[in-house]
Amino acid sequence: MDNTHDPDVSGKEQMKQEVSEIEKKETRCPECGSEQIINDPERGEVACGACGLVIDDNIMDMGPEWRAFDNEQRDKRTRVGAPMTYTIHDKGLSTMIDWRNKDIYGRDIPARNRAQWYRLRKWQRKIRISGATERNLAFALSELDRDSSRLGLPRSVREAASVVYRNAVENKLIRGRSIEGVVAASLYAACRKCNVPRTLDEIAEVSRVGKKEVGRTYRFLTRELNIKLPPTSPVDYIPRFASELNLSGEVQSKAIEIINNAMAKGLTSGKGPTGVAAAALYIASVLLGERKTQRDVAEVAGVTEVTIRNRYKELSEEIEMGLTI
Repeated sequence: MDNTHDPDVSGKEQMKQEVSEIEKKETRCPECGSEQIINDPERGEVACGACGLVIDDNIMDMGPEWRAFDNEQRDKRTRVGAPMTYTIHDKGLSTMIDWRNKDIYGRDIPARNRAQWYRLRKWQRKIRISGATERNLAFALSELDRDSSRLGLPRSVREAASVVYRNAVENKLIRGRSIEGVVAASLYAACRKCNVPRTLDEIAEVSRVGKKEVGRTYRFLTRELNIKLPPTSPVDYIPRFASELNLSGEVQSKAIEIINNAMAKGLTSGKGPTGVAAAALYIASVLLGERKTQRDVAEVAGVTEVTIRNRYKELSEEIEMGLTI
């Protein structure tokens, strides 16, 4: 069947050509043909990054209608609350009655109204948590925040750990297990996911459960929630260990080079990543004249001096470094 004279077909083709032309205009500069298009929502312009031509100056600004020149003005003029977070059981979307007896303008609440404010504050705390599930979640997330603070973990890791724990609650994986154990396992999984390495010993030290239970719960969560994480690399531990030992960036680079050579020759398979990282850092410090004792490195890495010596011997047999312990 011939569709060359069909008006519907020709109309569709024309529409496609117009759409493609619009897309080309948006992604390519009409003056120089460059694809370095810059969208500036503050000025409402689309400009070329190569020649500076303003392609379109009628872009809608999706930001606020007010301006602020410092943090104080921004705090006064903003009309929104804190962003949503998974580290609070209600995601931070509920209201809070402040403990200070002051109104929104900073004026003191009259004495005749303070009893009413006390009752409102008390009932507000009660209605924020409704049901056993929210009570469990509130306790678990406060425990997670405590463990994260003791480990000095960033906000991104806390958010990721909260998401893992919430998924475990939704899949009913908490029953029969301690809340502290699931929290510690979620935190360990989040650390590995966000490339902020912490060992099971470090997680167990700040939590209220043992290392064996944390490992068992972690394996259970990864299996049930289908969490696939790559094995921890010794390179991930180098920056933290070097920072605690006050070693320079050159030592870190040399240690990473030693580990990469060892991984290429298969010397790290089956070995603990912290032991390999500690041995490589010790070797690099000796090579570059910033020697640290094996005891110092072992204390920072959480391994024994014997482990460092064994890893050193294995590395020195395959990698020629000209060192003696």
